[in-house]
Amino acid sequence: MSRFVFPRWTNKTPMLAGAVLGGAPVYLTFLIWFGFSPKTLDVGYMPEQPVPYSHALHAGELGIDCRYCHTTVEKGAAAGVPPAETCMNCHQRVKKESKKLLPIRESYTTGAPVEWVKIHDLGDFSYFNHSAHVTRGIGCVSCHGRVDQMVEVYQHEPLSMGWCLDCHRNPDPHLRPPEEVTNMTWEPPEDATTYGKSLREKRNINPSEDCSTCHR
Repeated sequence: MSRFVFPRWTNKTPMLAGAVLGGAPVYLTFLIWFGFSPKTLDVGYMPEQPVPYSHALHAGELGIDCRYCHTTVEKGAAAGVPPAETCMNCHQRVKKESKKLLPIRESYTTGAPVEWVKIHDLGDFSYFNHSAHVTRGIGCVSCHGRVDQMVEVYQHEPLSMGWCLDCHRNPDPHLRPPEEVTNMTWEPPEDATTYGKSLREKRNINPSEDCSTCHR
């Protein structure tokens, strides 16, 4: 009969246990850091809205310009949410009895705003100005994706600090003529980086990387 109760490999158990316990903090730190980062949590965020508004229909098939609804995108920090009056410019005649549009009609009648759920929501510690970007030639598609193809709008990009800095450090691939910022199908006449560089130099565009630019 063997005088060994356990197999020889069990002699390494304390060493293996030490390695597992020693690596656990590193693993948990990485898991929490990655699992709770904006890149993981926010991309694809698509909350249910009070009205099933289709950008694919309005901006895509009908070709309505972004600025018809988001009227302050070229003038201020926020793009603006359209009031019910904007919707009713068409829907007093189009699908005016639709049950789906009841919140719009009620808002139009009472003056109470429609409770839209914000999708692209930066933290209060961050400052972002739409006009500073679109007037210099950053297209809507660079941050929001092909909204004209989205039946339900979702967050297309992480909007994290690293993502923003990547663009500030190398804006050339994202630059286009300012008059084309809302054109979702626009393509540069040559290589995007080369063309963007020429626009940047011509218009003296120098994005800031200073902390105070976004954290005021």
